[in-house]
Amino acid sequence: MLEPSNNAELPTIPGKRYFTIGEVSELCLVKPHVLRYWEQEFPQLKPVKRRGNRRYYQRQDVLVIRQIRSLLYDEGFTIGGARQRLAGDENREDVSQSQQIVRQVRLELEDLLKSLRR
Repeated sequence: MLEPSNNAELPTIPGKRYFTIGEVSELCLVKPHVLRYWEQEFPQLKPVKRRGNRRYYQRQDVLVIRQIRSLLYDEGFTIGGARQRLAGDENREDVSQSQQIVRQVRLELEDLLKSLRR
Protein backbone atom coordinates (compact mmCIF):
# COMPACT_ATOMS: atom_id res chain seq x y z
CA MET A 1 0.00 0.00 0.00
CA LEU A 2 1.16 3.54 -0.66
CA GLU A 3 2.08 5.86 2.16
CA PRO A 4 -0.26 8.84 2.74
CA SER A 5 2.58 11.28 2.06
CA ASN A 6 2.79 10.01 -1.56
CA ASN A 7 -0.61 11.54 -2.41
CA ALA A 8 0.94 15.00 -2.76
CA GLU A 9 3.48 13.57 -5.20
CA LEU A 10 0.99 12.46 -7.85
CA PRO A 11 2.00 13.49 -11.38
CA THR A 12 0.09 16.30 -13.07
CA ILE A 13 -2.64 15.24 -15.47
CA PRO A 14 -1.70 16.10 -19.07
CA GLY A 15 -4.17 17.96 -21.28
CA LYS A 16 -5.31 14.90 -23.22
CA ARG A 17 -8.87 13.81 -23.87
CA TYR A 18 -8.42 10.07 -23.29
CA PHE A 19 -5.96 8.01 -21.24
CA THR A 20 -5.18 4.31 -21.39
CA ILE A 21 -5.31 2.16 -18.28
CA GLY A 22 -1.50 2.14 -18.19
CA GLU A 23 -1.35 5.94 -18.28
CA VAL A 24 -3.99 6.24 -15.54
CA SER A 25 -2.10 3.69 -13.49
CA GLU A 26 1.00 5.91 -13.63
CA LEU A 27 -0.95 9.14 -13.05
CA CYS A 28 -2.70 7.78 -9.94
CA LEU A 29 0.03 5.43 -8.65
CA VAL A 30 -2.41 2.50 -8.68
CA LYS A 31 -1.90 -0.82 -10.49
CA PRO A 32 -4.13 -1.62 -13.50
CA HIS A 33 -5.77 -4.62 -11.81
CA VAL A 34 -6.82 -2.32 -8.95
CA LEU A 35 -8.39 0.10 -11.44
CA ARG A 36 -10.36 -2.74 -13.03
CA TYR A 37 -11.56 -3.82 -9.57
CA TRP A 38 -12.59 -0.27 -8.65
CA GLU A 39 -14.68 -0.09 -11.85
CA GLN A 40 -16.79 -2.93 -10.44
CA GLU A 41 -17.08 -1.34 -6.99
CA PHE A 42 -17.69 2.33 -7.82
CA PRO A 43 -20.55 3.21 -10.19
CA GLN A 44 -19.05 6.68 -10.75
CA LEU A 45 -16.14 5.08 -12.59
CA LYS A 46 -17.13 4.14 -16.13
CA PRO A 47 -14.35 4.41 -18.70
CA VAL A 48 -15.21 4.34 -22.40
CA LYS A 49 -14.60 0.89 -23.88
CA ARG A 50 -13.59 0.57 -27.50
CA ARG A 51 -12.10 -2.08 -29.77
CA GLY A 52 -11.36 -5.31 -27.92
CA ASN A 53 -12.72 -3.93 -24.64
CA ARG A 54 -9.82 -1.47 -24.34
CA ARG A 55 -10.50 1.11 -21.67
CA TYR A 56 -10.11 4.80 -22.29
CA TYR A 57 -10.43 7.08 -19.27
CA GLN A 58 -11.33 10.75 -19.45
CA ARG A 59 -9.95 13.48 -17.21
CA GLN A 60 -13.02 13.28 -14.94
CA ASP A 61 -12.39 9.55 -14.47
CA VAL A 62 -8.79 10.26 -13.44
CA LEU A 63 -10.00 12.79 -10.87
CA VAL A 64 -12.52 10.29 -9.47
CA ILE A 65 -9.79 7.63 -9.25
CA ARG A 66 -7.56 10.05 -7.36
CA GLN A 67 -10.42 10.81 -5.00
CA ILE A 68 -11.06 7.09 -4.45
CA ARG A 69 -7.35 6.52 -3.88
CA SER A 70 -7.25 9.30 -1.31
CA LEU A 71 -10.31 7.98 0.53
CA LEU A 72 -8.97 4.43 0.66
CA TYR A 73 -5.24 4.92 1.16
CA ASP A 74 -4.98 8.27 2.95
CA GLU A 75 -8.20 8.56 4.95
CA GLY A 76 -8.57 4.85 5.73
CA PHE A 77 -12.06 4.33 4.32
CA THR A 78 -13.29 0.86 3.42
CA ILE A 79 -14.56 0.24 -0.12
CA GLY A 80 -18.15 0.54 1.13
CA GLY A 81 -17.42 3.71 3.07
CA ALA A 82 -15.67 5.32 0.11
CA ARG A 83 -18.60 4.35 -2.13
CA GLN A 84 -21.03 6.01 0.30
CA ARG A 85 -18.86 9.12 0.58
CA LEU A 86 -18.68 9.51 -3.21
CA ALA A 87 -22.44 8.95 -3.54
CA GLY A 88 -23.03 11.54 -0.80
CA ASP A 89 -20.81 14.05 -2.58
CA GLU A 90 -22.83 13.56 -5.78
CA ASN A 91 -26.11 13.99 -3.92
CA ARG A 92 -24.89 17.20 -2.29
CA GLU A 93 -23.84 18.58 -5.67
CA ASP A 94 -27.27 17.72 -7.12
CA VAL A 95 -29.05 19.41 -4.19
CA SER A 96 -26.81 22.48 -4.44
CA GLN A 97 -27.44 22.76 -8.16
CA SER A 98 -31.18 22.35 -7.65
CA GLN A 99 -31.16 25.06 -4.98
CA GLN A 100 -29.36 27.43 -7.34
CA ILE A 101 -31.94 26.79 -10.06
CA VAL A 102 -34.81 27.39 -7.63
CA ARG A 103 -33.22 30.66 -6.45
CA GLN A 104 -32.74 31.84 -10.02
CA VAL A 105 -36.33 31.00 -11.00
CA ARG A 106 -37.62 32.71 -7.86
CA LEU A 107 -35.66 35.88 -8.64
CA GLU A 108 -36.97 35.88 -12.21
CA LEU A 109 -40.56 35.40 -10.97
CA GLU A 110 -40.16 38.23 -8.45
CA ASP A 111 -38.86 40.51 -11.21
CA LEU A 112 -41.78 39.53 -13.42
CA LEU A 113 -44.23 40.22 -10.58
CA LYS A 114 -42.68 43.65 -9.98
CA SER A 115 -42.99 44.54 -13.64
CA LEU A 116 -46.64 43.39 -13.71
CA ARG A 117 -47.49 45.54 -10.68
CA ARG A 118 -46.19 48.70 -12.38
